[in-house]
Amino acid sequence: MPSSRLSAPPSPTARRALCTAALLGLATLPGLSLAQQASATQPVVRVRGTLVYADAKKLVVKDRDGEVVSLARPADMPLSEVYRIKLSDIRKGSFVGTAAMPQPDGTQKALEVLVFPEAARGSGEGHYPWDLQPRSTMTNATVADLAAAPRSVRGGQQLRLTYKGGEKTVIVPRDVPVVTFRPGTEALLVPGAKVLVNAQERNGTPTALRVVAGRDGFTPPM
Repeated sequence: MPSSRLSAPPSPTARRALCTAALLGLATLPGLSLAQQASATQPVVRVRGTLVYADAKKLVVKDRDGEVVSLARPADMPLSEVYRIKLSDIRKGSFVGTAAMPQPDGTQKALEVLVFPEAARGSGEGHYPWDLQPRSTMTNATVADLAAAPRSVRGGQQLRLTYKGGEKTVIVPRDVPVVTFRPGTEALLVPGAKVLVNAQERNGTPTALRVVAGRDGFTPPM
């Protein structure tokens, strides 16, 4: 996503974000209009970083590569608060999204787990590349079974996740962040807040589609 200079090249973070993966991810959460979801003529990118400034029409974010990104803010932009929950809150039947790293044995090692609220069940279902780290993946799926993780990951959980067309086994270390989200308020949008913004160029202007923010310095781990 370009910075405040619209002619500037996309940052490395933006170049890694593919439209398909983004639309399957947080961009599909409830609250995003059909028109926004359908507008795929420009790549949808994820901007992760620290909020510098926010008002009713604009957001300024310093992304994790150090680039300052200025984004238009539509009046109907959804805002969600992400917050930590317990590993034990992952239960059989939960619908989760987990960024993970592929392992040599075919499993996935979780980098984070998002437990979706029931109203968001089915969001972005599937398994696809993700840009949290190089080679990372995202699996949005239902917890079919869960058990203690192997001895090499003491205190963790092993999840068997099923989605349309496949399944994955995910190992969740006990220290991995487990989170969920709820509707957010303007009180979240303070300088220094950690944010994840889904954004797209609209009519030549970088535009925020959705913001997920943490409270009191908590970083959205997705």
